[in-house]
Amino acid sequence: MPTPDSPASAPPTPPGSLRRIVAASLIGTTIEWYDFFLYGSAAALVFNKLFFPDSDPLVGTLLSFLTYAVGFAARPVGALVFGHYGDRLGRKKLLILSLLMMGGATCAIGLLPTHATVGSAAPVLLTALRLLQGFALGGEWGGAVLLVSEHGDARRRGFWASWPQTGAPAGQLLATGVLSALTTLLSDSAFESWGWRVPFLLSGVLVVVGLWIRLSVDESPVFKAALARAEARKAATDGGADAAEKMPLVAVLRHHWRDVLIAMGARMAENISYYVITAFVLVYATSDHVGLGKQTALNAVLIASAVHFAVIPAWGALSDRIGRRPVYLLGAAGVGAWAFPFFLLIDTKGFPALLLAVTVGLIFHGAMYAPQAAFFSEMFATRMRYSGASIGAQFSSVAAGAPAPLIATALLADYDSATPIALYVIAAALLTLVAVGVAKETRDRDLAAVEPTSAPSPRPASEGAGRKARSASAQ
Repeated sequence: MPTPDSPASAPPTPPGSLRRIVAASLIGTTIEWYDFFLYGSAAALVFNKLFFPDSDPLVGTLLSFLTYAVGFAARPVGALVFGHYGDRLGRKKLLILSLLMMGGATCAIGLLPTHATVGSAAPVLLTALRLLQGFALGGEWGGAVLLVSEHGDARRRGFWASWPQTGAPAGQLLATGVLSALTTLLSDSAFESWGWRVPFLLSGVLVVVGLWIRLSVDESPVFKAALARAEARKAATDGGADAAEKMPLVAVLRHHWRDVLIAMGARMAENISYYVITAFVLVYATSDHVGLGKQTALNAVLIASAVHFAVIPAWGALSDRIGRRPVYLLGAAGVGAWAFPFFLLIDTKGFPALLLAVTVGLIFHGAMYAPQAAFFSEMFATRMRYSGASIGAQFSSVAAGAPAPLIATALLADYDSATPIALYVIAAALLTLVAVGVAKETRDRDLAAVEPTSAPSPRPASEGAGRKARSASAQ
């Protein structure tokens, strides 16, 4: 019988319940990423004119992407706050809060007055709402992937945990699809006048649907088991509480600092390549350097996002067979090798070449993004897992995803060439290859057995798998 200090695996979640958990996480992350990517697409297409009209077009785009980057700055704060309370109160409560915050901010953007109406107050209000979006998203990702990882079948954890990851391309698909439809149906003047507001206001409807689904799911059984053990320890020590349970952040930095650094490094190529491929491409393809129409660029991202959505579960399933690290390393090497062909294809100024460039780039990206959920979840102990996974994922976004479109646009403005942008992506890929290369494989870990200890606790020989998982957790 396990003691309060010994981990015990939670009972497996029935298949029907697991599918409902996956659906709740997927729909929630789709809505959150729809909101987040909608802003990025609008920043590339219209915000430079509506909120920074006095600037040169390319400078206006830079300023627009700067407000886009501000959202990333708030994501680590969201990771700290949501991670702390998610490790103390549970995953479900915080996921509901993040959904409400993100949806409210996005709807408010759709109601914002522009520079022509209120002057400089318009970009200030836009930036404030972008900060709120980033704060909410910083807490969303960790909770969504953990809810699935901690419910799922350990043998197929990579596959099941990859489904919340498909929320990113699904959100991109939805955001780009709505914008593409509007730009097709409306004239440029109508879209810039009022049409751009429609997809932001639609977020309110999506939030109601997502909230209804998330309220119907149960809390993670692994978390409930860990909480019960913590309560038992507290009672056994006459009400005392372990510092790690009071402050998950402190415990993460004390016991899992190496894992946090690995997660941050692993995110560099994944984050930078994604925003270059999906956000900056809208600028590059429609610039004077290439000269394609914005509808053409949007259609390419739209189709490629559908392929991205389809390949992520496949990459996740492969990580269950051969491990998280091999799949992740393949993706990092792929985006690095594809950097120059990506821009060379776009420079041909043809839609098929543009579509091939974006699609292949996103396929390689999926090889990193798919195993990431299980990989990061398996690194951390249960009572600090929300904090650890969120901090590792979101702190890196400030140095990676936040400035990626901004840096790429600035490099294009300075050099009028894609060569420095390709080198930028390659440098990120090399950093990720090093980070993942020094990591230990996590595929066989039991999430209930991962403990923040420096050495494995004695276990019976019959529990060899649990012993292996525990010893592997002390990296």
